Amino acid sequence: MRTGIIKGGKDTGEDPFMSSFPELLDVGIMGHCRHGKSGLCIKAGVECYQDGLHAEQPNMKLQDFKELTAQCRGKTYQFALGGCGDPDQHEDFEEILHLCKKAGIVPNFTTSGLGMNEHIARLCKKYCGAVAVSWYRSEYTLHAIELLTAAGVKTNIHYVLCRHTAAEALQRLKERSFPERINAVVFLLHKPVGLGSRGNMVRQDNEDFRRLIECVSSESCRYKIGFVSCTVPALIRHPGNIDADSLDTCEGARWSAYVTPDMKLLPCSFDNQEQRWAAVPSDRRSSCAVRKRIQSQKQKADGLDEPVRPPFASSIF
Repeated sequence: MRTGIIKGGKDTGEDPFMSSFPELLDVGIMGHCRHGKSGLCIKAGVECYQDGLHAEQPNMKLQDFKELTAQCRGKTYQFALGGCGDPDQHEDFEEILHLCKKAGIVPNFTTSGLGMNEHIARLCKKYCGAVAVSWYRSEYTLHAIELLTAAGVKTNIHYVLCRHTAAEALQRLKERSFPERINAVVFLLHKPVGLGSRGNMVRQDNEDFRRLIECVSSESCRYKIGFVSCTVPALIRHPGNIDADSLDTCEGARWSAYVTPDMKLLPCSFDNQEQRWAAVPSDRRSSCAVRKRIQSQKQKADGLDEPVRPPFASSIF
């Protein structure tokens, strides 16, 4: 149920600007990607924003993850496990899931499906709220979906929308050709970050994208349809029959944040290349500076004259 700020047990109707601590944390446990290095992302037409083709960083240390869960216990209730690579291929994946459960945090993650097997699928059923399989148009994509759904895991498809894939998405929705038994198809927006090119961005005049929105808002599907918050500006411009009150705008540094494999805090994983807003745990001054910069940018973007509560860049460390 969606509410405003609750005071005295009653809904004030006031829409809160941010939380004092991330309600959802995107935890980059992976520093390198076997799937990306193999060239399979590029082959499937997906330009990885994490630059998986070239990235070669260590995965997050288990001790660092333990520290993170300890700090988030009782404050954050959902981890989106990610980073540059398939989280289910982390060397301590099972222990990471167990630590989440001990801390009362529900883990979710997205995988290419390349290394998925029955054992991992059973772990997902035991610990995870949901698992998403990136749509790479391949046999291993379909195999991973089959393994996860057979194990009873709530399974979504993450589909990257770019200039060249919107038409395929529309066709698959109309022909109902996504796999059976999935929970949802969630559309992600291509970003000109990492390997992502500007030429592949979805522009305002993309007719395939507009028709896709019309299809989603007018036709019924046997599974749910979702869009990441990055697509909200386009949905506001071309909402079709989608209720605008159902849309949430970008939550980066307000309700969520991203932690890199080497424990830097960013508002969003799309800053992972330049890390302009990175807060370093060992440097409180860095955290304070990040907090002030983000606050200033948010106020300018939202046209706010009144000071807003600062984000949680320093509180999480």
